[in-house]
Amino acid sequence: MERTFVMVKPDGVQRGLVGEIIGRFEKKGLRIVGMKCLVPSRALAESHYAVHKGKPFYEPVVEFITSGPVVAMCLEGPDGTIEMVRLMMGKTSPLEAAPGTIRGDFANTTQQNLIHGSDGPETAAVEIALWFRPDELL
Repeated sequence: MERTFVMVKPDGVQRGLVGEIIGRFEKKGLRIVGMKCLVPSRALAESHYAVHKGKPFYEPVVEFITSGPVVAMCLEGPDGTIEMVRLMMGKTSPLEAAPGTIRGDFANTTQQNLIHGSDGPETAAVEIALWFRPDELL
């Protein structure tokens, strides 16, 4: 089994797309083993995006992710789950995201692209540990 971190960003929560997004993952057979709704602190956002510190988009993305509630999830499924989730999300830019993907169907801008998902096993482990205590996971 493989686990990954997924976050519905403030624009997805504000637009009422949380159920739609979760439904897509559940219909694919993925299991939610941790989930919470919160407004991330600046410290949490800075830790989450630390790898991008110094890049031009770092400050705007930290500001955006702390601007309202997010839904943080740990999803579990068979080997390949991380890649499957990334494919379901679609490319970062909604203009490049294929129809049928979450971003392709619902996102409007690259910054406000509804969802974040871990890009690999190491990142998933770090992000899950950052957002969830072990006792918060089933």
